[in-house]
This record gives sequence, C-alpha cells and structure tokens, in this order.
Amino acid sequence: MPNLEHPAYPAATLLHLESLVPCRESQVSMLLSIFGERQQLSFPSIFIYGHTSSGKTYVMQTLLNILQLPHVFVNCVEYFTSRLLLEEILIQLQSCSSETEQTSHVPCDNFNDFVRLFKQAVASQELEDQTLYIVLDRAEQLREMEANVLPAFLRLQELTDRNVTVVLLSEIVWELFRPNTGCFEPFTLYFPDYSIGHLQKILSQNHPPEYSADFYAAYINILLGVFYMVCRDLKELQHLAALNFSKYCEPVVSGEANERDTRKLWKNIEPHLKKAMQTVYLREISSSQWERLQREDGEPGQLKGLSAHTHVELPYYSKFLLIAAYLASYNPVRTDKRFFLKHHGKIRKTNFMKKHEKTSNHLLGPKPFPLDRLLAILYSIVDNRVAPTANIFSQITSLVTLQLLTMVGHNDQLDGPRYKCTVSLDFIRAIAR
Repeated sequence: MPNLEHPAYPAATLLHLESLVPCRESQVSMLLSIFGERQQLSFPSIFIYGHTSSGKTYVMQTLLNILQLPHVFVNCVEYFTSRLLLEEILIQLQSCSSETEQTSHVPCDNFNDFVRLFKQAVASQELEDQTLYIVLDRAEQLREMEANVLPAFLRLQELTDRNVTVVLLSEIVWELFRPNTGCFEPFTLYFPDYSIGHLQKILSQNHPPEYSADFYAAYINILLGVFYMVCRDLKELQHLAALNFSKYCEPVVSGEANERDTRKLWKNIEPHLKKAMQTVYLREISSSQWERLQREDGEPGQLKGLSAHTHVELPYYSKFLLIAAYLASYNPVRTDKRFFLKHHGKIRKTNFMKKHEKTSNHLLGPKPFPLDRLLAILYSIVDNRVAPTANIFSQITSLVTLQLLTMVGHNDQLDGPRYKCTVSLDFIRAIAR
C-alpha cells in the first residue's frame, strides 16, 4: 500500500515519487499536505532544517520536478548578495513556464523593485492561478545580507498579493535566524539524520546489475559496520561504496569464493577498508590515486604527499615538545624517574604496578599533564641545555593552535595549564625519525 496519497495528483505519479525518496515518506507527505492543490493558497513560508546530507535539497527538487510545480531554486552561496539573489530569482521566473528560455538581465537594486518586477513576471507567465514556489538553499547566508531581506521573503505572499510560497533550506535551527525585532514565523519542518537502517536501504538500491541484490546488500552491511561510527554522510558513504566494491568482488571474479562465502569476502576486504579509513574519507588522495594503490596493493603511506599530518614541518624545538607531550600523555607519572633519570635508584615492582601494566596505555587514551612535567621531560630528551625562554612557550601555544596539543581547563588556573597530546603513535614515530 503506498504511503503517499493526495487527491490532486495521480496515484502512479505519487508511487514514482515515493520510489525516488526512500525513508523520507513522512516528510514528503507533510509537504504535500502543506502545499495542497495547485490553485490553493499554501503557507507563506516554510523553514526546513536538518544536518548535512539529510535529503533536504534532494527531496525538494524531486518533489517539485516530479509533480511539475512552478518553482525557482536558488543556492544562496552562489548568489551571495541581495542584488544577485533577487535578479537570479527574476531570471529563473522568466523561464518558469515558457518553452523558450528568456534569460535577459533584469536590474533589481532593492526589494521594492523586486516586488514590482515579481508581479509583472507572474502576470506575464500566467502563474496567477497556481502556487509558485521559491526555494532558497543554504538559507543561512540570508543573515549576512541586508536586515530587511529575510523578513521580506518570509511575508512575500503578503507583499506581492500573489500565490507564492518561500521555502528556506538550512542546516541550522530557526532560533538562530529570528531577527531581534521579530518577523513572520514560518512553518518549520525537521529532517532527521538517516539511521543505519535507512542508509542500508538507500545504498543497497544502487547495486550493479551483474550481481544479485543480496550480495550487494551484504557488502553495504560490511561497509556500514566499519564506517557508520565515524561517517554518516550519505554522499560520502556512496562514494566509499562505489570506490571499494571492486575489491570486495575480487574473490568472486577470480573464482576463489562464491557470493555466499561471506567469511572469505570479509577477510579480503577488511585490510582494504582499514586503509580507506585513513585516505578516502579524509580526501587526502584522489579516487584515481586510490584505485592505482588498489592495483599495486601498496600501503597508503607510499603515495607521495598522502598525509599532510605525517609530513608536517615543525620548528626544531616544537618537534621535541611534541615528543615530550606524547610521552607525558601516555606514560604514568610514576615512570618518569625510571625513564628520564640516569641514576634513578632501585625501582620496586609492586603488585599494583604489575596489575595495571597489563593494559596498554594507548587503549586508555591520552592523559592530561601539567606544563612543568612537559618541560621536565623536554630538558631530559634534548641533548643540549634548553633555557625556558618565551620562544619555547610560544611554540607550545602554536602546537595548541595547530590542534596537535589540546589545553585542558583554562589559562587562569592557579596550578598552571594542563595539556593533552592528540597525535597518533605513527605521527610521533615520523617526527622522531
């Protein structure tokens, strides 16, 4: 039974629309209820918000195109001033219902001119008898324009006395839009993030025709099991799925396994997905480089210029400061005497130490350390004598700015600032070499 029903549109059209917007049926149904029939007055302004890749832009474009509703779609990032934005709306409106596109430039300096020219354009295109939709994507950019632009768009239906609905698409909530002086309140609609079940359903629809749907669904399940905790961006996951599928199919193509042999397929793809976590998600290499790396079966670090962090250049003492910070974050305080003093005396191994040394400190994560401990370790690992000058302290501040160190607490604490080292062991190894 179809989820979308509306008396103004054919059932076949709604069924096709439903197939194009999986997992967004409730939001589309709500929009259809708000829109009503073509000739009915719709709500003056609608505010749709949600995180990136939650389907806001895609659903609106698909809905308006499939139902063939007259609309104007403008990205506010591309048209970043009020004049560019208003002129683009008028240009698109000229070709809204015409068979031949008329894209003549219409000068529009302010919103008063826009209202006058908008009425003329609606009359010339014979759109008075149906609702016209103006969709402003990335609408948070409107806050950077003149103070009257956002309130005027919210009540454009009243200002023009025409059947027009303005739809604002944004990644931030309405409370961050509302002007201090007040304005017309739009109808707000929230697009929640896709759940793992939704992502599984959407990504599984793109399976190649030469493989069965169950085989591709099993691959998507493995992909989401690896990447879902760190990446929930649908576009990013679609890119990863397309890029890594050929590697997953290798045992099937070579005849070493069949489509149901999930254990062999998983063992083949597991190390490959671990490498993908370091490379493709961060876009440190292009897709062509990644595919070449697949064929050569090399390590990600073999590509020149792969990781900006691995090849970062730091001043001389900043490198030692970072190494000292790593040692302070991952070594217990009680071991400093053993590691950094030549004549540390005899160290008793108590049962407490034996019990806790079984757990790797790398699994527990970095621990905060005070500034004086960092400097003490620095003095012990640098060959020549280092004076605690302003240069050293400024380099610590630079490491915090570069997010290689993080400050825990505040600068004005009486016992001095505390820091954590945020870089990995591989990074420190590269620096230490």
